[in-house]
Amino acid sequence: MELTQVLIKPRITEKMTELAEAANRVAFLVNPKANKLEVKKAVEQAFGVTVLGVNIVSIAPRARKRQGRVVGTKPGMKKAYVTLADGDKIEYFEGV
Repeated sequence: MELTQVLIKPRITEKMTELAEAANRVAFLVNPKANKLEVKKAVEQAFGVTVLGVNIVSIAPRARKRQGRVVGTKPGMKKAYVTLADGDKIEYFEGV
């Protein structure tokens, strides 16, 4: 898989913002076929940082319910939590 297809988008939530400040970790939605080594190479190449570790979480598709009835499915996804080396930082919104 090409490294440009591995990272889909960053996960920016309150919890991830606190985790980035406290533990120097960031989260990305990644391609469901990507593995830890591909995610590590993609982050290092895209942002020019040193990656210490990658943890991946697969989230299964779920039923979308309305008034007790199943009307479809929410798609599954794959998240990668990336631990960066001390001194490295990824800024999503610089100057905002």
